[in-house]
Amino acid sequence: MNTVPNRTSPAALVEAFAAHFNAGRHEALLSLYAPEAVFLPAPGQPVRSPEGIRGALAQFLALGLPIDLRVRHVIEAGDMALVLADWALQGTGPSGEPMALAGTATDVLRRDAAGVWYYLIDNPFGVQAST
Repeated sequence: MNTVPNRTSPAALVEAFAAHFNAGRHEALLSLYAPEAVFLPAPGQPVRSPEGIRGALAQFLALGLPIDLRVRHVIEAGDMALVLADWALQGTGPSGEPMALAGTATDVLRRDAAGVWYYLIDNPFGVQAST
């Protein structure tokens, strides 16, 4: 049974991200990004290539923590959407120590001609990040 939501809405894309992240599906996560996407894995550190995004996602997955990801707001304009989503990674990290990361993502999504949504700008730390 496929438990990953289809990506026919911005909220469904966010749900697909959480499902792939929590299942450790690295390549499936990467497939959620537009080819020209920008990802900010840390404030002020934009990554602008599929290879860079792959590496940044690998670092988050390597923590071995599940993500709790909840959409706060979606604002759509044509084939674009602004999504604010609260997220948290919490548990025991790879070193055996308690670990917690959290933020409110400010993401820009784009819908393609087939009606599938992709991340265009993934900014997990929201207003804390600068380019």
